[in-house]
Amino acid sequence: MSASITRTTEQGGETSLSASAAVVIPTAAILVIAAYIAAQMLSDISSLKIGLVFGLAVDMGTFIYPVTFTLRDLVHKLLGKASARILIVTAGAINLLMAAYLMWAAAVPSDPSWGLGEEFSAILSPVWRITLASIIAEVVSELVDTEVYHVFVTRITRRFQWLRVLVSNGVSVPVDNLIFAVGAFAITLPWPVVWQIFLFNLIVKYGMTLLSLPLIYIVPDQNHSGSV
Repeated sequence: MSASITRTTEQGGETSLSASAAVVIPTAAILVIAAYIAAQMLSDISSLKIGLVFGLAVDMGTFIYPVTFTLRDLVHKLLGKASARILIVTAGAINLLMAAYLMWAAAVPSDPSWGLGEEFSAILSPVWRITLASIIAEVVSELVDTEVYHVFVTRITRRFQWLRVLVSNGVSVPVDNLIFAVGAFAITLPWPVVWQIFLFNLIVKYGMTLLSLPLIYIVPDQNHSGSV
C-alpha cells in the first residue's frame, strides 16, 4: 500500500510527503479469518433451533461453534496473538450488529403478498438475554483460549501442535459453556435443567474439538518472536 500526501504550509508553499508501506497477509490467513467469522455467525443463527439429539435438547449451533476455537488457533499461528485478539473482539461486534439488524428487520412491516412476516419475526428476532450471553461467552472464552495457547507455545513447547489445540480448547470450552448456560438460562430454567444443558453441550463441544484438531496442520507453523 502506498500513499502520497500534499500539505500546504503557512507561506503558501506545498510540501509533498510520500509514504509507502507494504503489508502482506497470507492467503491462508484471509481464508481462516473468513471461515472464523462465518462459523461464528452460522453458530449464532443456528442456535435459534433447539434440536433433539439422542433424546436430549441441544441448540444446533453447538455443532459448528467449537470449530471456531481451532480456527482462532490458526489465526494465532499465522498472524500472532495481537491479531487473534482483534479478530475475537471484531467477531463479537459483528454478531452484536447482526442481532440488532435482525431485530430491526423483524420490526419492519411485511409486504402482505409475502405472507411470512410473523414466521420471520418469531424465528430471527433475538432474545437478548440469550444473545448477549452467547456473545459474552464467545469473546471471553476465545480470549482465554488466546492466553492459554500463547503460554503453551512460548513457555512449554512448540512441538505437538495437536496438544496446544487440545490444551487451549480444554480450558476455554468449559468457560464458554458456563457463561452461556448460566447467563442464558439460569433465570428462567431450574438449575438441574441448566446443568443438563451445560453437561450435554460440553460433551458435544469436546467431541467437535477432537474432530477439528487436524485443522491445525493445514498451515505451516511460524515463529512470531514472542507473539505466537
